[in-house]
Amino acid sequence: MKVSNVDLFDPRTIMDSDFSPGAPDSDFGFAFNDSNFSDRVLRIEIVPDLPDSKSEGDSFSTIADWVRNRKRRREEIKKDTGVDFFMQREEQILHCNMPDTEDDEEATQSNDASWSMDCSTVLRVKTVHISSPILAAKSPFFYKLFSNGMRESEQRHVTLRIHASEEAALMDLLNFMYSRTLSTITPTALLDVLMAADKFEVASCMRYCSRLLRDLPMTCESALLYLDLPSSVLMAEAVQPLTDAAKQFLAARYKDITKFSEEVLHLPLAGIEAVLSSDDLQIASEDAVYDFVLKWARTHYPKLEERREVLGSRLGRLIRFPYMTCRKLKKVLTCNDFEPDFASKLVLESLFFKAETPYRQRSLAAEEANAIHRRFVERAYKYRPVKVVEFELPRQQCIVYLDLKREECAHLFPAGRVYSQAFHLGGQGFFLSAHCNMDQQSSFHCFGLFLGMQEKGSVSFTVDYEFAARTKPSEEYLSKYKGNYTFTGGKAVGYRNLFGVHWTTFMGEDSLFFINGVLHLRAELTIRQ
Repeated sequence: MKVSNVDLFDPRTIMDSDFSPGAPDSDFGFAFNDSNFSDRVLRIEIVPDLPDSKSEGDSFSTIADWVRNRKRRREEIKKDTGVDFFMQREEQILHCNMPDTEDDEEATQSNDASWSMDCSTVLRVKTVHISSPILAAKSPFFYKLFSNGMRESEQRHVTLRIHASEEAALMDLLNFMYSRTLSTITPTALLDVLMAADKFEVASCMRYCSRLLRDLPMTCESALLYLDLPSSVLMAEAVQPLTDAAKQFLAARYKDITKFSEEVLHLPLAGIEAVLSSDDLQIASEDAVYDFVLKWARTHYPKLEERREVLGSRLGRLIRFPYMTCRKLKKVLTCNDFEPDFASKLVLESLFFKAETPYRQRSLAAEEANAIHRRFVERAYKYRPVKVVEFELPRQQCIVYLDLKREECAHLFPAGRVYSQAFHLGGQGFFLSAHCNMDQQSSFHCFGLFLGMQEKGSVSFTVDYEFAARTKPSEEYLSKYKGNYTFTGGKAVGYRNLFGVHWTTFMGEDSLFFINGVLHLRAELTIRQ
């Protein structure tokens, strides 16, 4: 087919970035390393690996081995002072042990002393016949190389210099650019190809490797690795689905953060971020999230300056301060781990949110449905959040509001219970608990509500209390039960059948107690003089 007035090197002309199966013309496997279909010769110089790196013929059996080797190589590469690439009279030579190519022109103009900086012994040379239009169409790296307007870009020979451990991945990558296939799909080999594809900017191969890795069984080890890939890979759109899958795996694995507290405490920063981003985190309350984050930060960042930096820029945004208790928010203001201005901003934002109407709170949460930092979205707390209004005069008193969704109540049957977060009166901690239990004659299931005092020494005092609930059709709070009780630590009081009806009637579609799918409960507590 004749194509006129087009730039064969322009990726927009013949690029098939995703290599879709429905595009047979994009499969040029027949032309790979065939001089009849090539206009260039790629000369690959293979030099010894860095100390302790993977050598030719070696293969890693586990992800952990791959990680250890890759980290060693990254550390050594950072110390390498060799130039990225330079020109010789006869050919163009690229040293590919560094991903950056921004200083190419400066390196090109360097004097002969630059050559002495890279004196690696060439183990062997591999020659591959290549088609510059095909490589340029699949890779901006090769597109720039073949169309940079320089005299050398028109020369027939191009030389790459790589380490021995990169040879297999580079050959697989070149073959993929022609044929859309890889010779191996083991996790470590795919990671090597992924790194090579990132270095040479072959997004379609990155997407392909990412998809295959995503389809393999995920482990904590591999998930943390995918989140710890070099930033140039991690930020690439091509591997975003892989990193998203890794985050989802860790969030699900450590959903019950209290059960795996020691494991989570030892997770690296990327891992703890994935766990804290989850709406389904099973933890007592956001107060407990805050305490855990501080414990993690103090463990991993003992220096105050570094700890403040990571809390201010990364972890602090994952704590949902609007769902913390006012008692705990006061402590945030005096916590030395946060910059004072940052802490003040968080607390003010939280207090303004608490003061909003329920409708406005739901709107703010909905606006953040797809946001990275979902500070206004409520988690699946083990202890249900409450709203508390406190009075000091003329008597110590508090009014507590507890809302339960219909599905939460349904899950209580036949003998479940749900607890509220703690609230305080007279310096003592109290909580509400909703139950599905049998009535006093044990003849039917019913809904019960109880008031308990947390265990705290031997202090005791008498409290007047009243339970109320919104009911149809007025939707006003109506008193359901009242009494007084002398509390001591660990004691509770309440009513087994708060509404005086069977469980089926309470949960029925025509129930008087659910308004738009929510049960609204209120408890009023007053310390008796």
